[in-house]
Amino acid sequence: MKGYWNNLRPFEKRVLVGVAALFFVVLNFLLVIPHFSDWSQVRRRKAEALGKLDLFQTEIDKKGGYDREVRKLESEGLAVPPEEQDFQFANAVNLQASRSGVRIIQNGTIKNSTNQFFIEKSQGITVQSGESQLVDFLFNLGASNSLIRVRDLGLRPEQARHDLIASIQLVASYQKKMPARSAAPPRTPGAPIKSPPSSAKPPTPATKSPNSTTKSP
Repeated sequence: MKGYWNNLRPFEKRVLVGVAALFFVVLNFLLVIPHFSDWSQVRRRKAEALGKLDLFQTEIDKKGGYDREVRKLESEGLAVPPEEQDFQFANAVNLQASRSGVRIIQNGTIKNSTNQFFIEKSQGITVQSGESQLVDFLFNLGASNSLIRVRDLGLRPEQARHDLIASIQLVASYQKKMPARSAAPPRTPGAPIKSPPSSAKPPTPATKSPNSTTKSP
């Protein structure tokens, strides 16, 4: 290679150096310059990943508080036997109405709906009261541990315009009793019941009759 370079004329050397420099510039323009922004993208992606990591870790650290809140909600008025849920629902509404000075003039039928975990009771009522008494009734009803909430509310003044008449749709959720798991699998109807194996008894040896004779050889 050195001998070839020494045999070149000065003009040829200049042309060869120019072609090599041009090839180097084109190679950098095609392969190096487009990746100048890669480092900034890597830093940006790293910052986003660290931000997500901090956010996820913050939520993980709150797991203990979430568990305590779930246990608190599970113990607040949800564990009511199914046969007492209608009575508990109606009794909580009537008790709070009497405490707040609200007069219930119409009670609707309690309707049931259910999902995988909860039984929802809903009832429409019509009450008559003053403004402050109605606000006190609705606030205390939602703040109690009965978990009764207002789904729909309609207001109109009475004929004398001294009180308000409110049509309220109330909803309460109760924890659904989960079925207990059976320890043994159910037996198929008509299948025979297998008895436990009995211990095998050894065969009894045969006894000779007293009248039998022995033949001599």
